Parts: sequence; structure tokens; C-alpha cells
Amino acid sequence: MVKRSGYADLALHTGTVPRWLADRMMQLGMHIVEALLIEYGKKEVLRRLSDPLWFQSLGSVLGMDWHSSGITTSVMYALKRGINPRAREFGLCVCGGRGRYSKKTPEELLYLGDATGLDGDSLVKASRLCAKVDGTAVQDGFQLYQHNFILSDEGDWTVVQQGMNTQARTARRYHWCSESLKSFVEEPHTGVTGENRGLLLNLTDKAAAPTRSSILSMSSEDPGRIMKEVSLAVKSADAQLELFTDLATPAPAASGNTGNVTGGMIDGMIIEENSRNLTMPARHHLEAEDVDLKRLGAVLATAYESQNKDFEGLLLTPGLGPRTLQSLALVSEVIYGTPSRFRDPARFSFAHGGKDGHPFPVPTRIYDESIRILGDAVEKSRMGYKDKSDCLRRLHQTALEIEANCSPEADFDKTIEYEKAHSREWGGRMVGGCA
Repeated sequence: MVKRSGYADLALHTGTVPRWLADRMMQLGMHIVEALLIEYGKKEVLRRLSDPLWFQSLGSVLGMDWHSSGITTSVMYALKRGINPRAREFGLCVCGGRGRYSKKTPEELLYLGDATGLDGDSLVKASRLCAKVDGTAVQDGFQLYQHNFILSDEGDWTVVQQGMNTQARTARRYHWCSESLKSFVEEPHTGVTGENRGLLLNLTDKAAAPTRSSILSMSSEDPGRIMKEVSLAVKSADAQLELFTDLATPAPAASGNTGNVTGGMIDGMIIEENSRNLTMPARHHLEAEDVDLKRLGAVLATAYESQNKDFEGLLLTPGLGPRTLQSLALVSEVIYGTPSRFRDPARFSFAHGGKDGHPFPVPTRIYDESIRILGDAVEKSRMGYKDKSDCLRRLHQTALEIEANCSPEADFDKTIEYEKAHSREWGGRMVGGCA
């Protein structure tokens, strides 16, 4: 079902992703998508890409800055590099991109239409309507600069596009999905990711249907009469346009343990219960309030306190250490986790750190082990051997069991201190160089 599932606020960052990280993101992202295809199929891949929280979690587990607008650009570029060379095998293709590459989307869709027998003209129309709605019908102060259209050979698609507000140095990401799409102009979004700017004009809201009809009627009216009516409305002290929705109302304060992100405002990060909304703070460093410490504690307990020899035997990986298991447990959650597991996407940065050094430098040696093990598991699954993929699923299930039956809350400061202490040993790297 297509719905507007939420929004998230992102700090606007400039710069490029270093090649040593971009190549790893491409490989791990490709393996995660392939694992999803094997387990759930193409529709599920598109559904997940249309979920703002899952998308942010994916970017975090891939080692991008956990709160940054750069997640959108870098993740989509990594997926395009990883998926498109295997498009016929996957049945998926990523079109478009950032800046001038976004303008190539119609050309790419027409080519895919010819190659697959799909209606290329309809796909181009869908792409343009998505961009037009978010650039014009939703006037929220953000100018679109990125547009990606992810298409399956069955005709299903997802759009991920992002706009920027250069004055406020913020970005907003919009998500669309074709599944059960009934209208491009009435609540078509699966999610919107970006900064809450207060009042905005959203002509796609269901409640704006009368307004859309009125606009069409006014377009044929005499301009002089329309301006007279507008002047009278402006003079009225009680005049208020119903199509403006006040999104600036603060969320209610979270009750109980603020580390359990089930609702409310958590130190600049707004998480609304039963929604996919997310507001990321501008600061670079992580704080304990940004993650669910019980879930993080369950991952650490699974990695460092479980019988690692059992996992090592199943994975057929001699010398598999607990630090690699920590990363694999978070990777497996991205693959097998349910939507409720992604309400604290910052937690997934504890898999492979961040290129800006937060919460710690990217442990490249651990990252390479994650790529190798997941890639091997996926390859074996394609040939019918499920031992390794079953082990990854079991790793996630073990963490869930520990979380449900214990109270393994992580010591946030000590966890980061431990990571930084071993950073050089694990090949820690940042944009500025080695740790």
C-alpha cells in the first residue's frame, strides 16, 4: 500500500565518499540486496528502499555518516554500481542519480522499456510526476537535486529523491513506491525524509482534494475577480487556509527509558510511535540517547558472550572473532529485521563505524570480513546450500532472544572507548586518513 509513512531531518553535508569506502559500500550493499532477493523477492527490496528508516539504517550499516544527507547520495550510487551490472540476474535496475545524472532518468527508462517490454513512456511519466509533485505540489522550501528510479522487470518501482535547503543547510528525502499506487496527487508518498520546517504547502494531502478542485475551477475564472476575493480574504483576521498543515507541533515527551526509542523527542531526534518519522540532529557525534541501548546490548552479548565456536562452525570461518560477529549481527538485522527494528538507525553504525569517525573510525578489516562472509553465504544460497544464510538468520534470532529474556543494556561510553582502542588493530580509517 502506498502511503506517506513519515519524514526525517538530515544535516546537509558536502564532499565525496573516499574510494576505499565507496567500493566497500558497493560490495556490501550488493550482497544485502541479493540476500533480500533470495529470501523475499524483488517487491520486498523495493518496499524496503521506500522505507525512510530502513534506508537510513542501511546507510549506517554501510559506514556512512549516521545522520548525514550524504547517506542518500552514497547509498544510491553504491547500489547502482552493484546492482546494474547484474540487472538481468537480479531483475532490478537503478536509474538516475544526482545532478545531471537525474536528467538521464527518462532516457534510461525508455531503454529499459525497450529491453524488457515494459511501457517506457508510462515509466517516464511516473518519474516526472514524482519529481513534479515533490518539487511543485509539495512546497516545503527544498529544491530537488537527486532523483533515483529503481525498477523491477515486473514493472514495480520505487523512487528515492532528495531536496536541499542551502540557507538552512538541511536536506529532505522523499520515498515513493508503485505498489497499490492509486493516485500521484493524493497521499502518494511512502515516506518523506528531511528537516521539519514548520508550515508547508502540500497539495497531495487527502484533505486538499477540495483545494485541488478549486484551483482547477479558478484557472478558468476572471483574474480580476479572483484577485478581489484574495484581497478580502487577506483582510480577514480569521482567514486561514486549511491546506496548510502545521507540522511544527512538538511530539510528546517520551516516557520511561529514553534509550528505548518508541516515541517522543530524544535529544534532538524525534521518533513518533507507530510512524516512520525521524529527525536527525546536526551534531556529528553520537550520544547514548540516539540508540536503543538494550538492542545494542543484545548484539554485543551475542557477539562476545555466546558460544562463538558454534557460529564459527556453521560459518566455516576459522578464526571468526566476536568483533566480526558484532558487525554480522547488525547486517543480519538489516536483512531479517521487521520494520520496528529500524527506529534507531544510529545503532547500525556500530557495525562498521562512520567515515567521519563517529561513533568510531571504519574498521576496514572487519568490514572486509563482513563482505566476504555475507558474499559467501549468498553465493552458497544461490546454489541451494543454506547453512551459512541460516546461520546469519540464527545470529539475528539469538540477539532477539537475548533482548527478550535478559536486560543486556550496553554501556555506551565503554563500547565506543573499546572500539577506538582497537581501531588501529582493525584497520580503522576516516576521511582524513587512518585512525
